[in-house]
Amino acid sequence: MGQRHGGGANGGTDLAWTALGGDPALTERIAFGGPPGLLPARLPAMSLARSTVAVCALAAAELAARRNGGPVPAVRVDDGAVATAFLSERHLRIDGRACSSFAPLSRFWRTADGWVRTHANYPHHRARLLHALDLPETAEAPDVGTVLAGRRAADIEETVCAAGGLAVVARTPGEWDAHPQGAAVAAHPLLTLDALGAGVPPRRLPPLAGPPTLPAAGLRVLDLTRVIAGPVATRTLALLGADVLRIDAPQLPESQDAHSDTGFGKRSAALDLGSSAGRASFEELLTRADVVVTGYRPGALDRFGLTPEALAARRPGLVVARLSAWGDDGPWGGRRGFDSLVQVATGIAAVEADAGAASGDSEQSRGGAQRSGIPGALPAQALDHGTGYLLAAAVFRALTEQSRTGGSFLATLALARTARWLMHDLGADGEPHAGPEGHAHVAQAPGADSYDPAAHLRETDSPLGRLRHALPPVSFGGAPATWAAPPGRCGTDAAVWR
Repeated sequence: MGQRHGGGANGGTDLAWTALGGDPALTERIAFGGPPGLLPARLPAMSLARSTVAVCALAAAELAARRNGGPVPAVRVDDGAVATAFLSERHLRIDGRACSSFAPLSRFWRTADGWVRTHANYPHHRARLLHALDLPETAEAPDVGTVLAGRRAADIEETVCAAGGLAVVARTPGEWDAHPQGAAVAAHPLLTLDALGAGVPPRRLPPLAGPPTLPAAGLRVLDLTRVIAGPVATRTLALLGADVLRIDAPQLPESQDAHSDTGFGKRSAALDLGSSAGRASFEELLTRADVVVTGYRPGALDRFGLTPEALAARRPGLVVARLSAWGDDGPWGGRRGFDSLVQVATGIAAVEADAGAASGDSEQSRGGAQRSGIPGALPAQALDHGTGYLLAAAVFRALTEQSRTGGSFLATLALARTARWLMHDLGADGEPHAGPEGHAHVAQAPGADSYDPAAHLRETDSPLGRLRHALPPVSFGGAPATWAAPPGRCGTDAAVWR
């Protein structure tokens, strides 16, 4: 497939770049290419993927130009590299062992009146789910299925969430739009990037040494994120030169397999912010931090004095980037969530269900619901990955604006906002999708059989063993081809800056 230039070649790029406050003329620096028909879905999953990578690369290139005083480097977006990166957790191998999988209790369940999806990959979430269902810790999937089959989906959702677990009703797009949380999400743009405080002089960024071109060189990033979206953002910041230090609570350890995918280029430390020693260590790190990225549910970090306003007050000139599952407000603003659950609640799973399972009822056809068949999913955890690249893009754009205007900045994103963008705002772009109101035949387009993911994978030795991993899709003139260091073991690094 020949190259396509400019944001106009992919309208999602223009939409995302505008949301970031970027100069529209700069999208002409982007060239799109690669095999067609990847990440096939009814919804424009590939458009979301390439758009988010494109604006991330462009924001990084813009920051590089700001530091060096030259033109913005040309950006290259290859669909093969993007599709491979959006499936990075599935491509990962550690000494030949596959790592990506959902736990047995993380799945769809038929209920008395529909479907719910649960998430129980973490031990504490599994324990809360079983407790909410009055089941012993030894219960397995058949036991859970028996209980859920006799209950209403909405009752399950409320009971499990009240216990601190994770379960959502499989809704149609129309049902989500009518839901109070759907309405709260619809009231916000895809993302916001705002000044958090004034009175701080412009950030002085020294010229880059290179090669390679590392626009985040010399910047220190505190990474308080988990799972995929936030770690993808900070993995990208690390790729482009930032000193990224991930902080986890020792009582809530991260999955090592997950960190093996998203921990490239970073260091990882364990700090108990509830202890005086842990809090003192964090405050010392904050005094020299340039960026703080958070990925916990709204309010979860407030008791530690980690609201954006409090952080910026203690460290003027800070860039704070935060993401959540459902957004900051609405009845679900404080709820936990993951990509798989957001897909189900917002109607994406209904749209992506097997069209052959539809009964032909007109109401089902209009809403995309598949009440008689198991709901589906996007071909990748695209909300997670896409939001991660948007989050990194927002940090790069904030740093560029800081170099002009000074001040502190706050970027806010949510998986549910990205889902709405996918459902409502990404228009037709040649992908094999039909959108929420139709049932297109989903198949790879001609030329997709030329895609070889191996071209976008690399093997690297690490403290964990021999890794096979996806290469970064963020590419512009002078950008590094891969990370400077492989991931290590979670929580084993010192909580100090390099």
